[in-house]
Amino acid sequence: MGKRKKEMADRLKEEKKTKYFAVLRNNPTSTRKMRLVADLIRGKGVYDAINILKFSKQEASNKLEKLLKSAINNYEQKTGLTADESVVVKEIQVDQSVTIKRFLPAPQGRAYRLRKRSNHVTLHVGSKNAPAVAEVAEETAEA
Repeated sequence: MGKRKKEMADRLKEEKKTKYFAVLRNNPTSTRKMRLVADLIRGKGVYDAINILKFSKQEASNKLEKLLKSAINNYEQKTGLTADESVVVKEIQVDQSVTIKRFLPAPQGRAYRLRKRSNHVTLHVGSKNAPAVAEVAEETAEA
């Protein structure tokens, strides 16, 4: 491995130690439906967000609740502190994943195309007073 590549890998490894996140991949829900639920908790305190998700009727809220609990657990393990009111959902990102294509029989010998969409969700948590993850990434890119 070259010197520059090794330095970059070491820097990314150090940055990852200060980021507290959880990732959900290939979730079989459409991206649009997941974003509606994700917008409800963006910027909220983690315990407020858990309550919002727990009492939400959408199916996507169950998956996000589990993901949020995982991110909180990662925060507690990496910092050694318990999550309190100062811990918030810093960033939540919902990206489109693979789309499975199927055909549905239709009248008169036709076929309709079914698109079974899925998504990836990345959820970052952190303290209110700590800089946001995106801001830290921009600062390191400039340096």
